[in-house]
Amino acid sequence: MLLKFALQDFLDDRVFKNLSSTTITGYKDILGHFLKYCNEHEILNVEDVTTNTVKKYLIQCQKSGNNATTTNSKLQRIRAFYNYMIECEVVEKNPAKKIQRAKEDIRIEVFNDYHIKQMLNYYRRLKNREHAFHSYRDYSIIVCLLGTGIRLSEMCNMKWSDIDFKGHSLSVFGKNRKRETIPVTDKLIKEMSAYKTFCEQYFGRDSMNDYVFTNRSNKQMTPNAVKNVFKRLSKIMNFKDVRLSAHTFRHTFCQRCIQSGMSTFAIQKLMRHSTIAVTERYAAMWGNDLREQNDRFNPLNNLEV
Repeated sequence: MLLKFALQDFLDDRVFKNLSSTTITGYKDILGHFLKYCNEHEILNVEDVTTNTVKKYLIQCQKSGNNATTTNSKLQRIRAFYNYMIECEVVEKNPAKKIQRAKEDIRIEVFNDYHIKQMLNYYRRLKNREHAFHSYRDYSIIVCLLGTGIRLSEMCNMKWSDIDFKGHSLSVFGKNRKRETIPVTDKLIKEMSAYKTFCEQYFGRDSMNDYVFTNRSNKQMTPNAVKNVFKRLSKIMNFKDVRLSAHTFRHTFCQRCIQSGMSTFAIQKLMRHSTIAVTERYAAMWGNDLREQNDRFNPLNNLEV
């Protein structure tokens, strides 16, 4: 069977299984890149791909600058594709099955107090000086991400009706295509109320979009549009030690919850991790950091006992 037809059949199956558009796009991009590699090396059929083919492809990806996490993501998707080919009885074995994952760097970037203050103060100054729509919106985006730890796609799909201003909760349509409710703080409710009031004045109460975060034309912001906001902000902030992205805000939220002493179970519910093992992995990493902080700043250090 020709690879290009097999890949399309696989993607159609993912759509039929109702996977999210983000997941399907990920499969399409990675497997499309793998198909291009195979075509360049005159490997046209599904049956002609060997373990060595997949290995050489991944090595080429590493040489072109892919880190271990990206390489492993590509390996995972190729495995999924060939598992489907086995189900369809096109092949008998998965050529990617026995390839070991690359060892990943477990360092996860988070914002410190300095980073957060610099970003928020920048937008506060803009709000006071220019009263521009983007300054109010971008400030609220940062506050929302910091105060909830929600994912970029979840934030972009958030509607005003999802925020319970009286009950202090937020309804989130999550990664697993499941709607869940999480509590939010009084401070975040006040910030989002102030932003809503601004939007009502800017667009008109009856003309406001159902979505919380929009562009100046009152249309829903896409994840790519938010990424562009962070790209511009990154150039202005010029942070050397951390990447300015929505996922860094999510990691920061998780880290602060862990270091404040919140239970792993509670953090799992707030972060909506699929299993508690994911949360425990973060807790183990930042729990060590907490011990280091305690060793440095514990009040007993300066007492004679």
